[in-house]
Amino acid sequence: MAGEIVLGFDGSIGSRAALEEAAALAKALGVGVIVAFGYATSAIGGENRDEELSIRGMGQKIASEAEDYIRSTGVEVRVELVHDRPAAGILDVVREHDARLIVVGSRGESPLAGAILGSVPYRLVHQSHVPVLVVPPRD
Repeated sequence: MAGEIVLGFDGSIGSRAALEEAAALAKALGVGVIVAFGYATSAIGGENRDEELSIRGMGQKIASEAEDYIRSTGVEVRVELVHDRPAAGILDVVREHDARLIVVGSRGESPLAGAILGSVPYRLVHQSHVPVLVVPPRD
């Protein structure tokens, strides 16, 4: 289904706020949500594969929590685990499914820190061809 919302979800407080927002928006718009989790690392060598498999397993567990929550709101949902860095993986999912919106959580860092450290929301805002909603952590 084209026009879905892609949710970047990593289980953090900010991404949990984004989860609630994505589910509410999807319900209001009558579209589904794709929960995206990128699990590639920047490490090189034989240990890299074991680390990525571990991160993928963690991602499956985290994404299934988001999937259960979204399904409980009556919204269609599916999970995409992508062998890529988080921002690049989310953008791949958006292109592959012709999504209309990306929703991600913020960790609360300053814009300067995000620019210097390369936060996922910062990268998405500057590289996406679709709108990006960055949701701050809730109190």
